[in-house]
Amino acid sequence: MLNEATSLAPDGQPWRITVLRNNHGMVATFMDWGATWLSARVPMKDGSVREALLGCATPSDYLNQTAYLGATVGRYANRIANARLNKDGIALAANQGAHQLHGGPEGFDKRRWQIVSQSESSVLYRIDSPDGDQGYPGNLIAQVEYRLDENNCLSINWEAQVDRPCPVNLTNHAYFNLDAHHGDARQHTLQLNADRYLPVNSDGIPRAPLQAVANSGFDFRQPKSVSRDFLQDEDQRLVQGYDHAFLLNEREADRPAAQLWSADNKLKLTVHTSAPALQFYSGNYLEGTPARDQGSYNAFQGIALESEFLPDSPNHPEWPQPDCWLQPGETYHSVTRYTLTAE
Repeated sequence: MLNEATSLAPDGQPWRITVLRNNHGMVATFMDWGATWLSARVPMKDGSVREALLGCATPSDYLNQTAYLGATVGRYANRIANARLNKDGIALAANQGAHQLHGGPEGFDKRRWQIVSQSESSVLYRIDSPDGDQGYPGNLIAQVEYRLDENNCLSINWEAQVDRPCPVNLTNHAYFNLDAHHGDARQHTLQLNADRYLPVNSDGIPRAPLQAVANSGFDFRQPKSVSRDFLQDEDQRLVQGYDHAFLLNEREADRPAAQLWSADNKLKLTVHTSAPALQFYSGNYLEGTPARDQGSYNAFQGIALESEFLPDSPNHPEWPQPDCWLQPGETYHSVTRYTLTAE
């Protein structure tokens, strides 16, 4: 479990930790700094408990990592090329070379969110982002609710409103490792309900139109180990593995966007989302990230499945997905459900 150290957050106030539990013994832990998902402990059929998330030992350790472990990221998750909204000629704050990543150098992951309400089963956070924050136009108010149900399902519900047109794309950056001992997550089995993925250059910026996954290492339409076709394709080699958005297929109500199995097949993660895409990241650059139970994580020790719009969507209205520009009077709403099932 997280060691609630006595150190204070950068704003001089204490960290506020919230623990959600259900009647089956699952425990999910969060903190208000970055509205961060810290931990997901799942009772197994043999009586053991598995930690399904990567995380740090203390809240202050989260300040010393660049992997966005479990954080809520925004205003715009993923990358915006050249840190620029071309439609309006607006320059954003860059934080990955010339580009913007996950909302900028002082994105939502680096802020304290206000706890609006909390109970045994849910916690609701809110953040107010002023006009010009990280370069974005308009005042924005965002909320994220985490809710744990009796089916070991952690639902994440994001909402936002703006007073000027602005692209909004909120997600959670949890890294999953479903094994009893967190080794190389490439031994996990993954299934993705996606016929197409978006090629990117070495900076993660889109470099070509959407491509079919067929006949490539990006085809996860049938379950396969992450390691099976690892680095098979040039598109993987450019970013040292998988770090790509998959445009999700039209879904029947009960068909998941993704499923992930531990190496021993004893723990399964099922992902349902209203978002148009999932960013599948194989943890290529996790090396040196402070770890919960050891000095630091190695590369490929966790897998992120981030629900979102395709990267750089504000500058690509031609892509087959809903418009990512939120208008005044509208409400951005996205929900993703992560269900952890002991098998």
